[in-house]
Amino acid sequence: MKKIVACILITFGCISLSHAAGDAVAGQGQTALCAACHGADGNSMVGNFPKLAGQGERYLIKQMNDIRSGARSVPEMTGMLNNLDDQSIADIAAYFAAQTGSIGAAKPELVEAGEMMYRAGNAAKGIAACSACHSPTGSGNAQAGFPALGGQHADYTIKQLKDFRTETRMNDDAKIMRQVAALMSDKEIAAVASYIQGLSK
Repeated sequence: MKKIVACILITFGCISLSHAAGDAVAGQGQTALCAACHGADGNSMVGNFPKLAGQGERYLIKQMNDIRSGARSVPEMTGMLNNLDDQSIADIAAYFAAQTGSIGAAKPELVEAGEMMYRAGNAAKGIAACSACHSPTGSGNAQAGFPALGGQHADYTIKQLKDFRTETRMNDDAKIMRQVAALMSDKEIAAVASYIQGLSK
């Protein structure tokens, strides 16, 4: 219940993050390095690199700032953002947010368990439904800074959930994801990640 209340508070602006307004046209010209791993339009073809296309600007800005400052450790991104100012980061975020994300496919044998976890959570273990913060369609909540999940690579989602569970990743507001992931089994993580990969926005 606490996790859902935290989601609601953030959603309605009780916890706010300010950022510069981004220019998608200017951002496109600054994404050449990004394209090598994330794809020219933000639709990565490799499972361990996240899809950025269609992601909310606020979320992208926060992640880039956290990576740049060291609050979030992503070895593959080392030094990539060091020379970017806040406006450039906002512009890049605006460009990727304006792109259309691609959708993958869920493993048929994991759909039922994955959908249950995504839409209902696991009340017996105190796990909130993913849809409470990330929306039933996986489109996230851009205003609150909750990421879009629909179509994201299962491999990437699995790694992020396990990193939150072990607190290798700790840049989630109010520890929401760390608290959720701490209660999830490897089987639950695999099922929901597969379901998300095939979830259409």
